[in-house]
Amino acid sequence: MLDSKLLRNNPDVVAAALSKRGLVLDVARINALEESRKAIQIKTEALQQDRNTRSKAIGKAKQAGEDVAPLMQAVEQIKQDLASAEVELTNIQKEWDEFVNAIPNMPADEVPLGASDEDNVEVRRWAMPKSFHFPIKDHVDLGADLGGLDFEVGTKITGTRFAVLRGGVARLHRALAQFMLDTHINKHNYEEVNVPFVVNRDSLFGTGQLPKFEDDLFKLTDEREFYLIPTAEVPVTNILRNEIVDDAQLPIKLVCHSPCFRSEAGSYGRDTRGMIRQHQFEKVELVQFVRPEESDEALEELVGHAEHILQQLGLPHRTVILCGGDIGFSSAKTYDIEVWVPSQNKYREISSCSSFRDFQARRMLARYRNKETGKPELLHTLNGSGLAIGRTLLAVLENYQCEDGSVTIPEVLRPYMGGQDALLPVKK
Repeated sequence: MLDSKLLRNNPDVVAAALSKRGLVLDVARINALEESRKAIQIKTEALQQDRNTRSKAIGKAKQAGEDVAPLMQAVEQIKQDLASAEVELTNIQKEWDEFVNAIPNMPADEVPLGASDEDNVEVRRWAMPKSFHFPIKDHVDLGADLGGLDFEVGTKITGTRFAVLRGGVARLHRALAQFMLDTHINKHNYEEVNVPFVVNRDSLFGTGQLPKFEDDLFKLTDEREFYLIPTAEVPVTNILRNEIVDDAQLPIKLVCHSPCFRSEAGSYGRDTRGMIRQHQFEKVELVQFVRPEESDEALEELVGHAEHILQQLGLPHRTVILCGGDIGFSSAKTYDIEVWVPSQNKYREISSCSSFRDFQARRMLARYRNKETGKPELLHTLNGSGLAIGRTLLAVLENYQCEDGSVTIPEVLRPYMGGQDALLPVKK
């Protein structure tokens, strides 16, 4: 969430920053809520002072043997008025909190203007897409020919937007996850964590999915408010919720392989074929906690870590910086990495890497103790996919397909595949 002091004292500054998102901040409401809060605060403090004064007067009257009944009656009335004022103050604070919690993060200055993904700005490209001299297949047909990708069985077991992987394709999926984890741990110095795949409401509030994006989540039908995770970002980032870490521990870099569950509300009709948009998929997630002055550099580093995976796999890709109208609710700055998908003749998102600055940390009270001041300060949080495994799988299948229907296995994955260098089509 945004800093309440900043909102109260400089709402016009916040409004100007949020306009890059195409959002009109209700400054009038901010001012009205603040005026009401101040008035009730003054009223409450005056009643408290009056109560204390009259209570002292009662003590003196008792010592003098005077009738204290009128004074006690007045104090009782003040107590009732004070209780009412405190309820008013609580209600206004609740209204303020609900209002502030619905405000997205302010985009960084360097975030480009724009209303949609069409306005995102390309930063760089890596490798030219391969030219095929035969009719190419998409990953759905390739996977079926390999006997390893079955959407009909997934639909039978659960419903649409689910798939079953088998044989060499399933092993390739697992190999990708292992390769990503090993690379991030051994080369990029992340610590592996394994976290719950079910989280509570506080965790989803902390990272910004709740309350605004509840329709995108799978909620368990349980008396407790439990949800399936939409990404490992949620449980991993919440490791430091309500914690104060020592400055010497920073930066903290964590990597996690997990399933992800998304309802894909509002996406009906989009990417209905294949693995681009599934209700359940797997991802290797990178999360960093850093000092505020290091977060910009950390974001560039994190993006490089995700790009490195694609480069090792030999997959053409490009990196774009998202415009103000396309960045996520909690993000201050986001890079998307898009991999080349031959069957679609275009780049598709495979990783989204974001800096949230202190937005999530404020919601979670995730802090570090500044070694110079000795005082707790808010951390800066970052995360990114390193990478989405299903989308990487389809990119490998399509980019490494051969005319005979086989798929060449990238060299870096062969040790994870028992030395196998290709997936062969199943004889029919």
